[in-house]
Amino acid sequence: MSETTLVADLFRYLNEKLELRWLAGENSAEQAINTNIAWGNHPKVVGHMNLVHPNRVQVLGEIELGYLAGLEPHERHSALDTLFASQTTAVVVASDHQVPEDFLNIATANRVPLWISSLHSHQLVSTLRYQLANLFADKVTLHGVFMEVISVGVLLTGESAVGKSELALELITRGHRLIADDAAEFARITPDIVSGHCPPMLRDFLEVRGLGILNIREMYGDGALKGSKYLRLIINLTRQDSIDPDLERLGYTNSVRNVLGVDIPVITLQMAPGRNLAVMVEAAVRNHKVLARGYDANEDLIARQRKQMKDDSAETTPNS
Repeated sequence: MSETTLVADLFRYLNEKLELRWLAGENSAEQAINTNIAWGNHPKVVGHMNLVHPNRVQVLGEIELGYLAGLEPHERHSALDTLFASQTTAVVVASDHQVPEDFLNIATANRVPLWISSLHSHQLVSTLRYQLANLFADKVTLHGVFMEVISVGVLLTGESAVGKSELALELITRGHRLIADDAAEFARITPDIVSGHCPPMLRDFLEVRGLGILNIREMYGDGALKGSKYLRLIINLTRQDSIDPDLERLGYTNSVRNVLGVDIPVITLQMAPGRNLAVMVEAAVRNHKVLARGYDANEDLIARQRKQMKDDSAETTPNS
């Protein structure tokens, strides 16, 4: 989406996902949408019809349409004025319900889009919230290869020609899945979750030095690809002569990289002859999952050493 999002842009984005049709208010197509709203973080941005605290996107199901149909004429007119007020981004009717003529007239008069979907109202609300959170989320493009490794979203980073694509190819042959090569797009969809996907132009492709552009779908099948994944871990690949030997021996560190306001753990792995990086990446991901459950092998080892020292000290202390 561009920095200025129009109502027509929003309709095109949501159309296939929500099976939308435009009933009335087409004269609002060129209106700009307020993108400064916390679309993904405020539960009342999208919801079933609320006339007291109106949602930006109002969804009408059987209950809401029945309520409006039962109002007295003057009450109904007032309710529709609130429903199709200028601050309303869109009104969406669920389940292909019949829409009264006065809805169509006031939508056009107030320049508010009126759409209809075959989806049930509850499904419509949840899908709208998810899609709008993705659409208007903070976004960034990061250089690297984004993969799903043992169900974890992992971004392989490092300087040019360090071997990211070769490592990704080996991981694919081991059953893991490619999401994006070279330029993965990330969006913060909740305050603590960053989701990544591949730009449409680069989808399915992996560039490997010496082999050129490879179509992973054609070579390995649909199962070798993943559409999107939450970013949980960054593995930074570095050359043999550019890493601190002490850091390399210590292994896992508490370093992080801030991506769109979310701290993502970073593990640095050294590229060196004879090292099976694919196995090390798998081990790093498994260790990350273990750490997420609250277990730290380093702390466990230190605790064992302290206990051993305490036991040894007790054995050497003479009886009083």
